Amino acid sequence: MSKDYLTTDIVIVGAGPVGLFAIFEAGMLKLKCHVVDTLENVGGQCTAMYPEKPIYDIPAHPAIEGQALIDQLEKQAEPFKPVYHLNQQVVALTRLQSKEWEVTTSTGTIIRAKAVLIAAGCGAFGPNRPPLEGLEQYEGKSVFYLVKRKEDFRGKKVVIAGGGDSAVDWALSLADIAEKLYVVHRRPKFRAAPESCSQLDALAASGKVEMVIPYQLSGLEGVDGKLTGVEVATLEGEKKVLEADVLLPFFGLAMELGPIADWGLNLNKGHIDVEVGTLATNQEGIYAIGDIAHYPHKLKLILCGFSEAAQAAHAIHAYIHPGEVLHFEYSTTKGVP
Repeated sequence: MSKDYLTTDIVIVGAGPVGLFAIFEAGMLKLKCHVVDTLENVGGQCTAMYPEKPIYDIPAHPAIEGQALIDQLEKQAEPFKPVYHLNQQVVALTRLQSKEWEVTTSTGTIIRAKAVLIAAGCGAFGPNRPPLEGLEQYEGKSVFYLVKRKEDFRGKKVVIAGGGDSAVDWALSLADIAEKLYVVHRRPKFRAAPESCSQLDALAASGKVEMVIPYQLSGLEGVDGKLTGVEVATLEGEKKVLEADVLLPFFGLAMELGPIADWGLNLNKGHIDVEVGTLATNQEGIYAIGDIAHYPHKLKLILCGFSEAAQAAHAIHAYIHPGEVLHFEYSTTKGVP
């Protein structure tokens, strides 16, 4: 009779860049990993929000786009044969008498692991949706909360709404390929990098971008999920309609820990307190790395998350194999499978 659960050394919660690198670091120590993520693809925010946005602080890469980084990390992890459980969430975590952890996902998958490594970024996240009537019928058809491929918007009339980095950055990226590009914001000042704001002002002065200020979204026009116009209004109620094929509302992410908040971990303002050096939490056998982990003088950088992945992998090896001497070798001498 077959078991109704899977077994592994480590369950990694989160398939973002730090979680993917943790597979490699664990694999180099001969630890097997299963990975659970709420998104339908690996990559976390790099894939979901910034696939074509350059990242400048990855060592040896003066610039690398978000999706390219994820592709390389996935390739780097591949020799260690990770098992991915995507489009599902960890909903229960139970300590067994064997001292293993039993992880249950929202699809009913049960995994028993010797350790759990939380690499969940800022927890489960989703877009802040504008309160527009009938919005649901347009989502995924002509209303999008992220840009996967710039080419999808070539020759389109695009309305971008928002005043942060995402809105400004995508306005800069799409200005040359959209037939018409509007930027809607309720006030003249943007919450974005000054240099980016200067570039946006220059595009507006050249006529490549039309600034719709001070306005906010008030309605959608279209049929069967296909937009024809976006209604905007001032705070005084003055309205007008922008002819549009696509609406990109960038109002930030709604982030929450979700079930992680119920796992008995020491929390610090939505983050998990960990021990410096091992990344261990207050629960034996559970570790946390990346943006979700908190310790004094923490820097929220991908490269710091990579370092934490290595530290946690070595700590987990010592936890799973107590008393065993680890003959650590550099990758240049050890190689990969």
